[in-house]
Amino acid sequence: MLTVDARADRRRAELAESALQTLSELGYARTSVRDIAQKSEYSHGVLHYYFKDKAELIAEAVRLYKTQCAQRYDGVIAASTTAEELLDGFCLKLVESLVEDANYHRLWYDFRVQGMYVEGYQDAVLQIDALLEDMIWRVVSRYAELAGREVGLPSVVIYGCLDGVFQKSLLDYLAGREGIGEALAATARGALPLFLAPA
Repeated sequence: MLTVDARADRRRAELAESALQTLSELGYARTSVRDIAQKSEYSHGVLHYYFKDKAELIAEAVRLYKTQCAQRYDGVIAASTTAEELLDGFCLKLVESLVEDANYHRLWYDFRVQGMYVEGYQDAVLQIDALLEDMIWRVVSRYAELAGREVGLPSVVIYGCLDGVFQKSLLDYLAGREGIGEALAATARGALPLFLAPA
């Protein structure tokens, strides 16, 4: 039997999941809580009962998605027994994420920019960025371990490099350019060895 708090947490997660689709289609600026309610099975009143405002709902929706996104690489890390296997698995998941979840990633970048302006978003943006930086660090650390090397750069530098490459690839992909997945995989494959310290 779930406690009252556990039921409330579950309902908040359900509402955030429901909001993700509308947010990913319309973006932050063009989406209101009313839009989200109209495209979901939940009423406007229910959304406001669980979330005080649009900022809180969007922060929860993006946090939920990015938490799931960060966990998708854990299987690759656990299953890889060689550096090459990890590199292959990481690149495969990276491209899969780009293609299958482009709208959700677009929402994340939109939300992160809003964090520069909307005070209520800053903590959530920083938490999600830290989550993603940690995910990249786990991948690169395991890659280094399997390669018998040390990581040669700080995690913030590695994350910044890969995030920049991913964001540029996302822009190209959304613009309909050809071969973006292959280019992203090739860039990531070439970048990971550069993050290692000299042998």
